[in-house]
Amino acid sequence: MARILTITLNPALDLSVETAPLALGEVNRTGHTLMEPAGKGINVARVLARLGHSVTVAGLLGDANAAPFERLFEAEGLQDSFVRVPGQNRNNIKIAEAGGRVTDLNGPGFRVPDDAVQRLQLRLKSLLPECDAVVIGGSLPDGFPPSGLANLVEQASQADKPVWLDTSGAGLKAGIKAGPYAIKPNTDELSDWAGTPLKDLASVAATVDGIRAGGVSHVVVSMGADGVFWSSPAGILRSRVPPVSLVSTVCAGDTLLAGMLHGVLGGQSEDTVLAFATALSAECVQHIGVGDPEAPDFPSLLQQTRVQPWPGQNNTGEIRL
Repeated sequence: MARILTITLNPALDLSVETAPLALGEVNRTGHTLMEPAGKGINVARVLARLGHSVTVAGLLGDANAAPFERLFEAEGLQDSFVRVPGQNRNNIKIAEAGGRVTDLNGPGFRVPDDAVQRLQLRLKSLLPECDAVVIGGSLPDGFPPSGLANLVEQASQADKPVWLDTSGAGLKAGIKAGPYAIKPNTDELSDWAGTPLKDLASVAATVDGIRAGGVSHVVVSMGADGVFWSSPAGILRSRVPPVSLVSTVCAGDTLLAGMLHGVLGGQSEDTVLAFATALSAECVQHIGVGDPEAPDFPSLLQQTRVQPWPGQNNTGEIRL
């Protein structure tokens, strides 16, 4: 299996809550709740470790409440190479209502010290030679410039390591300019990057073509219930998700990215890669937390997942956003 380095710049302690539709201003009763350390790179790392890969987690971690993260890393078999910084990691609340609506309440975290980017780059200098691929995921903490993220992409690329980037806003814009190997936006993030709503597959495809023309080899667009759009040097594929009972979409994109990287590094066929990643993401939305490749229903979900070339029959309809 592969050796993978994930970088999370803005970790968080996520309290995920299942509930009936909220009645604002009233007392609401919750169902299942889960508090666990999170952040895109950490979530991706957990799935990759469950798939058998050797994973090192790095980035910036507030020292005031680092203990829950350290316990998670030990429990999941992740190598901890985070740079500690003064302050507290964010506390977020993810409210998943019956019917699939998710509301995020994201708290403030630490402010990045002036020397943080330099310290992190120095840490990566020793980590990059030992890995096969790099994942950079999540939002930027207060005081971390988008140019700093671009520097991390360039540092890994110059070390001849493929960078898989999953971020949004100014970070995505700066990161794309730095030339990552792959990006994984959702349709909202891609629309924000393009500066216009992307409401059908034709507009998604045109935008993705422009990004790939700029040097990004792989663009994976997660489209929720409408599946996944993947443009690569081998061509363009679109997957259709199997029917599932939606509980929470939190971690679904991170699970998708982990599944894609798992298949690509394993040298699997494109159809196999996309079907596996899509099915694993579908497994994820049925519960709180990251996707579980050992879930009893995963083989059935994989069997029901459909992958076909794009453009193809009935593939140009409106995307349900």
